[in-house]
Amino acid sequence: MQLLARDLMSQEFETIHMEASVDKAIKRIFNAKTRATGHKTVSLMVVNDACSLVGTISMFYILYHLRPSYLNYGIDGSELSWRIELDGFIKDVKGKRVEDIMNSNVLSIPPDEPLMAIVDRMIKDRLRRLSVVDNGKLVGVVYISDIFYHLFKE
Repeated sequence: MQLLARDLMSQEFETIHMEASVDKAIKRIFNAKTRATGHKTVSLMVVNDACSLVGTISMFYILYHLRPSYLNYGIDGSELSWRIELDGFIKDVKGKRVEDIMNSNVLSIPPDEPLMAIVDRMIKDRLRRLSVVDNGKLVGVVYISDIFYHLFKE
């Protein structure tokens, strides 16, 4: 039997509008439901006014943008004194809009994508999730943790 994206995708995924505050995204991720596989969602699918998928926001992107931007230019954070208040970093990231920090490099797959093609793509591109899009509409999300659970749950 061949498993396809439609067999593995979660149809219970969270979305957030691209103009929403990062603070709202943080709260939605923090309070996300646990999926049937026992894994908690750590990302939101970002949509525009037409409800089209335009990106993703996750704990990783929020923490990435919590850091001072100069760390993105090869400065080693472990060599800094870090006397700057963490509260300021938190306030700054919460005040941004989702579209300012989201990953807009949206990778998607069709519902009939075979399981091994999904696994191969996720491993090669170091992805934790792939959006499932059918005729331009977001219909589900395949999470790597759910694939692992489905294959090895016995």
